[in-house]
Amino acid sequence: MKRLRVLVLTHEDLVPPDSLEGREEDEIARWRKEYDVAEGLRELGHEVQILGVSHDLTPIRQHVEGWAPHVVFHLLMEFQDVAVYQAHVASYLELLRVPYAGCNPRGLLLARDKALSKKILRYHRIPAPAFAVFPLGRAIRVPKDLGYPRIVKSVDEEASLGIAQASVVHDGDALRERVAFVHRRLATDAIAEQYIAGRELTVGVIGNERLETFPVWEMLFEKLPEGSERIATARVKWDLAYQRRVGIETGPAADLPPGMGEQIAHLAKRSYRALSLTGYARIDLRLAEDGRAFVIEANPNPDLRRDEDFALSAAAAGLAYPALLQRILNLGLRHRPPWKAPEA
Repeated sequence: MKRLRVLVLTHEDLVPPDSLEGREEDEIARWRKEYDVAEGLRELGHEVQILGVSHDLTPIRQHVEGWAPHVVFHLLMEFQDVAVYQAHVASYLELLRVPYAGCNPRGLLLARDKALSKKILRYHRIPAPAFAVFPLGRAIRVPKDLGYPRIVKSVDEEASLGIAQASVVHDGDALRERVAFVHRRLATDAIAEQYIAGRELTVGVIGNERLETFPVWEMLFEKLPEGSERIATARVKWDLAYQRRVGIETGPAADLPPGMGEQIAHLAKRSYRALSLTGYARIDLRLAEDGRAFVIEANPNPDLRRDEDFALSAAAAGLAYPALLQRILNLGLRHRPPWKAPEA
């Protein structure tokens, strides 16, 4: 295997230290993904530099021109504190004509917009929840025929930002209150999706043209307070003490109906292609109580921590963590953006 120069691109506040020694668990959790990716690449024998950026693209160009990396590992989830600008950084890498590991700009833009992505999925007859969008800065007008329950989210934020038990609403007054919360606290449009009661599932997909899916993974809620909805709130995802207290675990989905694993893998691949994704992604689904699977959203460039669902499901498929990172690097090197197109 060729030794590569890999520039790992992340937010300036998430540049990890060289060692975990002496660090507290809560501190490590903030930049664990960045640390794991950098260490995994070094385990493979690659030369790694980590660049933290926030509001200026200039350092990226300086590193690309000065160090000449073979490939950039794009781990930025936002730029200038704006989530959708993640895609524009990928566009900038294409303008610099440097290969990068991760999803292409079009796929990032389409998947990041929960409303637009659902329109595309539903156009392709991929089962996805019905929804309504409430734009920021406009009066909150709730259609009289809107069905309930609904779950209210930011239209373009990720990582369950702004999602809590109160996000599931059962009437117009509660919906207005939660939409106003999203507008006020997150400063984005809000989307009110049809709430699918059932099991919380994910499936990892990797590839450019030829796609591979990993085993279906499930989030389990063992000791939630009575009356709580089984949803991946921000607290469920990021509060380690809360996870331990209420028994949040993830693992291979057990006791799926016959053929459901294959059906979910097929839906995941169709969704990946419909949204023009490349590299790697996690497709989130809900398995309704009546046995129907709904695609909730696609997450290009999902969390790559060693102990997170994507890497664990890859390991369950026989792809160990360093090999997973190498596969992602290879896909980045093989991806053909417009500047690589052969001349006529």
